Amino acid sequence: MNGAPNAPSAPSAHHADVVIIGAGIAGLSTAHHLTSAGVTVAVLEAAPYVGGRMATDEVDGFRLDRGGRPLITSYPELLRTPGLEGAAVRMFAPGVLVHSDGRNYRTGAVGSTRSARSALTVARALASAPRPPLGGAGGALDQARLSAALGRLAATPTDRLLARPERTAREALAARGLPARTVSGFVRPLLSALLCDPELTTSSRCADLALRAFARGRLFVTAGGAATLPELLARTLPPGTVRTGVCVTDASINNVTTKEHGEIGCRSLVLATGARAAAELLPGLRVPDFHAVTVLHHTAPTPPLTDPLLLLDADRGGPVAHTAVMSAVDPSRAPRDRVLISSAVLGTPPPAAELDRTVRAHLARLYGTPTDDWELLAVHHDPEAVPAMSPPHDLRRAVRLLSGLYVCGDHRDTNTVQGALFSGRRAAHAVLRDLGVRPAREQASLSAVA
Repeated sequence: MNGAPNAPSAPSAHHADVVIIGAGIAGLSTAHHLTSAGVTVAVLEAAPYVGGRMATDEVDGFRLDRGGRPLITSYPELLRTPGLEGAAVRMFAPGVLVHSDGRNYRTGAVGSTRSARSALTVARALASAPRPPLGGAGGALDQARLSAALGRLAATPTDRLLARPERTAREALAARGLPARTVSGFVRPLLSALLCDPELTTSSRCADLALRAFARGRLFVTAGGAATLPELLARTLPPGTVRTGVCVTDASINNVTTKEHGEIGCRSLVLATGARAAAELLPGLRVPDFHAVTVLHHTAPTPPLTDPLLLLDADRGGPVAHTAVMSAVDPSRAPRDRVLISSAVLGTPPPAAELDRTVRAHLARLYGTPTDDWELLAVHHDPEAVPAMSPPHDLRRAVRLLSGLYVCGDHRDTNTVQGALFSGRRAAHAVLRDLGVRPAREQASLSAVA
């Protein structure tokens, strides 16, 4: 095979060029790059839905994400992954709201991009936009230092960031001359939201990449919930490519056995599951440590905040790391005239019997309003929500284990949607090289709605 036909065929019931185990964002990205090059693919998913940890539950008309991290418009893989052209996004207001010393400060804001037509346009505009003073991050000199540091990160090429000495993010920030107040009042709570690591044990290189992404772009969510991205990717693959509710009992390079469909022959196998599930199928594969995340969703009679801002807690005065009135960011996540507040607790949460009470008390302080009449809609705890990236961390862990056997996911790259998508592309290109197929060249664009 050579090049990319206009209409890749779907796999047969018992054979495909490539079998992908796992229909998370990495596996679906791999499938799109492969089918765009004319390769037949079968994506097998044990769950009854696609998306893995990017799942959204529907409860009484609310759309509730199981994960708690925002996306950033400057993630390049959102623009490079075929199939994401129709994804609508909902922007947070520029910057973030930080609760520090018992007060809320608007920080890190950039110029308005309400008229932007695409995420790429947003990212380019923000890369050169002036930043106003950063309240809550120290005095005028501290704010100037922080703005200068973010500006330098935004302009630094990736290879130069990755050439820096690697240490923990906490050690690197202390060595760069940023005042402790600035780190604790802005950088630490921001990285907690982006990387789910409040203790800043993450590799400094990974932290720099996350901060640079923030400096270059805007925080956003996908309209309708996190599941929108994987659902869109699955829908735009050739019919019959994705099969959910399929339990794989045995797998090899040229044959996969399932309970539901028997044996499926193939030429290559891609493991696109989480790290632990991949290690169960392939003993010896390294399983990283993880950051646990608990997401709570509440509804309230009136919105505690009308602006679509991400609220971070710099005081660490309770279990909540960050929270947002999600119905203000994305109205489609709540029924008409209803309010949705989504909050994330990092690490080990309080005991279940007191979790809601403790979180509700903390939210009352963060939003400055009583929460006694708020209703808890759902709680989702994932002890392995985010793979840890402690130093030394290999940002480009091998996706090709041997010819015909590949692995991808956020545990092979960075622990973000960007990392998962990029690992999927790397795996697909490794497969294509071994099959002797030239990758197709596509460019996707997200439609941005402020």
